[in-house]
Amino acid sequence: MQATVGSHCLDCAKAARPDIKSRAQIWNARQLTPVTSGLMAINIGVFLWMMIADSGAAGSGDITQAHVDLDLFAPFLKYDHEWYRLVTSGFVHFGFLHLAFNMFALYQLGQMVERAIPHVQFALLYFASLLGGSLGALLVEGDRPSLTAGASGAVFGLLGAAAVGLHRRGVNIFNTGIGTALMLNLVITFSISGISIGGHLGGLVAGGICGFVMLAPRWHRVPEWAGYVVPVVVGAVCVVGSMLYVNSLDLTAYRFLTGF
Repeated sequence: MQATVGSHCLDCAKAARPDIKSRAQIWNARQLTPVTSGLMAINIGVFLWMMIADSGAAGSGDITQAHVDLDLFAPFLKYDHEWYRLVTSGFVHFGFLHLAFNMFALYQLGQMVERAIPHVQFALLYFASLLGGSLGALLVEGDRPSLTAGASGAVFGLLGAAAVGLHRRGVNIFNTGIGTALMLNLVITFSISGISIGGHLGGLVAGGICGFVMLAPRWHRVPEWAGYVVPVVVGAVCVVGSMLYVNSLDLTAYRFLTGF
């Protein structure tokens, strides 16, 4: 068998292989971002399911039945009490490009943030940011709701957490790729129509709040439990805030859409 230097006989190559336990440890060491990979798999899986149900889902502006069933839309929340949309909307996308941009950003940020905190904390951070994006989208849309979907609110939350974490460590984020990405994405958010400004800003704020605690530097260390409690509290506040705000809106004109 060919080796790095020269060649080895089959018996020597077999004897040099690590045992099963060692190979398992090596494999686990390489799986540094399992939550990121899992979230990407869910998003891609949902998109493939949408395409199987309706090939129009691949287009950038087509609205399919899956969008109607899962997207964030205030009248469905208020009159049909479909509050699960606060979460499901974060896993639905408008076309392949929408999905590709969000998954690329999720992969890049996940490689940085998930390696800095425990996997469970990273998952909590992601969902707190997603719920923050949902609240932000509802607040900005007000009484002129539209179907809103995409992982960008959660991705902006990771971006906000990374920026706050670097800042707390004394790093000027504008000397890093994080600062550049933040400014570029904010410019895109405000300059291109059809993008959920509230969703992006809501996710950014929620992620930044979580990141202040979860990515605190060692010399400002916070209790470990705070890294779990803070994103749960932020997520819960976003859910309650969404419910209170939506129920305060007058959406009578949209009742015919909900079957109320």
